[in-house]
Amino acid sequence: MRTAGIIPARYGASRLPGKPIQDIQGRPMIWWVYQKAIKAKRLDQVLVAADDERIMEECSKWKIPAVLTGTSHRNAASRLQEVSERIVADFYVQINGDEPLIRPEYIDAVIPETIPTEEEFGTNIIAPVASPAEVLDPSNIKVVFDVSLRALYMSRTPIPNPFLSIDVTYYKHVGILGYNKKMLDFYKNSVPGTFEKIEGIDTLRFLDYGKHLQFIVLEEVESLSVDTSKDLEYVRKLLQREKDIVETGNKKSR
Repeated sequence: MRTAGIIPARYGASRLPGKPIQDIQGRPMIWWVYQKAIKAKRLDQVLVAADDERIMEECSKWKIPAVLTGTSHRNAASRLQEVSERIVADFYVQINGDEPLIRPEYIDAVIPETIPTEEEFGTNIIAPVASPAEVLDPSNIKVVFDVSLRALYMSRTPIPNPFLSIDVTYYKHVGILGYNKKMLDFYKNSVPGTFEKIEGIDTLRFLDYGKHLQFIVLEEVESLSVDTSKDLEYVRKLLQREKDIVETGNKKSR
């Protein structure tokens, strides 16, 4: 089974233009994501899927494998599908290019032991919601699933509703996903379904059409999507310590 980690990187983010190449401790953000991804034990290769030559130039400068993809993709799944036409693999893992704090073990967790080849199939990391504020925050996608952890629904509102019992553990979509080729091709060749259009959640496309999306639970996930300048400053401070550890280790090894 061959696995490929794909890091979608879009230059034109409205709130933080040029996000993938924003500087974090002397290196572009995409470098930090790539370094975390190549430490995942279950990936055979990792590459960036960029939409802009400026990202490609930075990747070349830092010796990061990258391919230039189209500029019309609405989301990561669409960009991954384009990459799947050039890179042959049994499973494609989406590693968001704006999460420099991601841990390699999260990436490994999204890759199942066996991958169905006869049906469209995907996986999605989920985690328990830590606080009531997160439950109410519409930017946190809440999920429900059956006894086998197969996805049933995803919503920006709190689900399930505690009507008969208040003994509820809410779970949220984390944003680390994997797909076989059939699932990516389905996404390309389909149109948004009813609930995807209502909720504004791209991943609902698969559930709208009854495709197999398998949730994988991690009890604790620490990461952050860098969407604003404030997020960027926060991540810079956290990664200063990591950079210091790396540089100190390099000096000792000389």
